[in-house]
Amino acid sequence: MTPRDKGHSAVSASDEELVLRSLERDQLAGLKRRPIPRRHLSGSEALVIWSLRVYLVFMMVVVLYQVLTGTH
Repeated sequence: MTPRDKGHSAVSASDEELVLRSLERDQLAGLKRRPIPRRHLSGSEALVIWSLRVYLVFMMVVVLYQVLTGTH
């Protein structure tokens, strides 16, 4: 029975660390240089991300206003 017959199994953190330690420097650099594709978000996930962005901009304006007016 080959590993493919068993299906996909999760790779533990210790296994991943062992593989990364066994790579040579140029192999590790090449692995790190490979781009990671963007994740496609569902509608609700995109809504949460955009609401956090709007909240962040709003809070930056509030803090900037308080700094400029000197109020606490």
